[in-house]
Amino acid sequence: MADRSVSRGRSNRRRGRWAALCGGLALTVTLGLQGGAAASDTPAPARPQGRILDIPTAAAGGLLHPDASPPGANDWSCRPTRKHPRPVVLLHGSAANAYINWGMLSPWLKRQGYCVFAPNYGGAPGSPFKATGPIAASARQIARYVDRVRKATGARQVDLVGHSQGGGPTPRWYLRFEGGTDPAHPKRNKVRSLIALAPSNHGGNISGIGTLTTRLGLNPAVSALVGQAWSDQMVGSEMNRKLDRDGDTQPGVRYTVIATRYDEFATPYTNNFLTAGPGATVRNILIQEICPQDLSDHLSLAYDTNAAQLVSNALDPAHARPVRCGLSLPVLGG
Repeated sequence: MADRSVSRGRSNRRRGRWAALCGGLALTVTLGLQGGAAASDTPAPARPQGRILDIPTAAAGGLLHPDASPPGANDWSCRPTRKHPRPVVLLHGSAANAYINWGMLSPWLKRQGYCVFAPNYGGAPGSPFKATGPIAASARQIARYVDRVRKATGARQVDLVGHSQGGGPTPRWYLRFEGGTDPAHPKRNKVRSLIALAPSNHGGNISGIGTLTTRLGLNPAVSALVGQAWSDQMVGSEMNRKLDRDGDTQPGVRYTVIATRYDEFATPYTNNFLTAGPGATVRNILIQEICPQDLSDHLSLAYDTNAAQLVSNALDPAHARPVRCGLSLPVLGG
C-alpha cells in the first residue's frame, strides 16, 4: 500500500530529508537490534533455521527493497485456523517500512500458526521512509488493506499489532473514523485487538525536539520537508485533539499498550497509555515493571523478546504464559 498522491519526485526529495532529520532512527536501525533469548515456553522469537534476522539485515533489505514483505508475511493463500482464527496485521512506525520493522515478530508469529500480514503505508512506492503522510490518509490505506485481508482469508475480524505511529494514531483513527469498528454493534467490528509497542497515542515530543519546534511555530515547515506525520504526532496537534475528543477507545476492542521508560521518540512515555472507555478493555504495560533489567528504547522494543511474549499473550490471552525475562538493550534489543 502506498500514498499514491505523493509524486515520485517529492518522494525522492523527502527520502534525504527524512534521513537527515531522523538520523537517529536510520542510524539506530542500521546499527542493529539483535533478537536474543527470551520469554516463556512458547517458541522463542529467535532466528529461524538458516536465516539471520537481525536489524542490520532487515535494515539493509528494507532500504534496498523498501516495498518488500518481511519474512513470514503476506501469504495471501493463508487461512486462519481454529486455534488462531484472526489474521494478524502488523503496522510499522514512522519513517520505517514493514521489512525493517518486523524482521523478528513476523516470522515468529508465522511459526506459531498465525496468518501474518504487513502493509507498507503512508509513503510513495520506492521510498524506504514510509508512514510520513497525513495520519488520516494512512488510516484510509489501512482500512482498505484490512478489508483485503478479511476478504482473502475469510476472517470476520483481525488483530492489529503496531509500533510507534503504527500502534497509536493511525490504527486508532482507522478504528474511529474509517470503519474499523461499529460502536452501535461492536460484534460487527473488523478489529478485535490493538496491541501497541511504544505508540505515540497522545503525541510525542521526541525528547524535547518537538516541544521546541511547536513553540517556535516550526512544525508546518518541518512537515513540508519530512511529511505531515511530523505535525500530526506532536503533542496538542489538531489531529490528536480530534482523535482524543470522544475518548481513547472504541467499544468491543481489546487494547494492549507496551511502553518503555527509555523511549526517546514517543516522549513522555506516559503519553503512550490509554484510558478505557465504555465497552473496551485496556492493559497498559510498562515493560520495566515486568522485566526490570529490560533497557529497550523506542526502536528496539520491536526486537525485544520480552515484549514479544507480551504480544503473544495479548493475541491469545487464554493461553498466556509468564514472561521469563532476559536482558534487552537499547539499539541491540534482546
